[in-house]
Amino acid sequence: MKNEALLYLIIPCYNEEEVLEITTNALNQKMKKLIKDKKISKNSKILYIDDGSKDNTWNLITKIHENNKLFGGIKLSRNRGHQNALLAGLMTAKKYADITISMDADLQDDIDVIDKMLEEYNAGAEIVYGVRSSRQKDTFFKKITAEGFYKFMHLMGVEVVFNHADCRLMSKIALEGLEQFDEVNLFLRGIVPQIGYKTAIAYYERNERIAGESKYPLKKMLKFAIEGITSFSVVPLRIITSTGFIMALFSFIILIYTLIVKLVGNAVSGWTFIVTSIWLVAGIQMISLGIIGEYIGKVYGETKRRPKYIIEKEII
Repeated sequence: MKNEALLYLIIPCYNEEEVLEITTNALNQKMKKLIKDKKISKNSKILYIDDGSKDNTWNLITKIHENNKLFGGIKLSRNRGHQNALLAGLMTAKKYADITISMDADLQDDIDVIDKMLEEYNAGAEIVYGVRSSRQKDTFFKKITAEGFYKFMHLMGVEVVFNHADCRLMSKIALEGLEQFDEVNLFLRGIVPQIGYKTAIAYYERNERIAGESKYPLKKMLKFAIEGITSFSVVPLRIITSTGFIMALFSFIILIYTLIVKLVGNAVSGWTFIVTSIWLVAGIQMISLGIIGEYIGKVYGETKRRPKYIIEKEII
């Protein structure tokens, strides 16, 4: 048993002034109950990560900290994206905590899943994935696109946990493993399964967003998927190679067809088919160049070794 572990809740925030007060009240009650029940250490904390918000988020975090030392905060120098903000919180908490649990600031992740995660941790798990038990509250479009995202990632050879976002428990030893992954382009849902150690799953029902707007519209989800695929899979490059061989074979067939038409003296016949083929090949070439460009851009970004984030202020 590993009771009364020192827990840090990691909550990335970007323009969350509308939800922060509600979130703070809910997390405050939850943490105090866990401390009272001796499930976690009395020195446990809730750490808000301000990812370069343009609204009043950081001022609210500062005020919350002044009124309640259970809460702390980190302010990044500029917006670096959810994954980098989450990593900043995890790496900061690693210096103090035995375990961390990451959740979204909008409380769509059911805070009662914390109890289940602690049970799995006490049973020996070093990483516990929070996984949605269903998507009944999602619209049809959201359900199809979200589940399609995980299935497509799996098809591309990326190891991800189905219906798991970034709600997870990680022990200190798991965080130390995460620290060894040095890539600049972050896709934590793909990196964490690479760490190893004993893992477990805690199922929960995802809630509606309490206020504000979703930070992951379809456009951002598509960008996120591309980030994950190009970070962990070379399947798209292999598809390009296979397509090249197929098109070469197809071109050879067209060549034979053209020669036959020429020999029989009907050179005009098949003109539409040939022109269509040219456009098809051109389209495939452009798509292929785009995919290759994504990988080259990723390599370019990695070689520069720019910092994933810069912490401007820290109140713990």
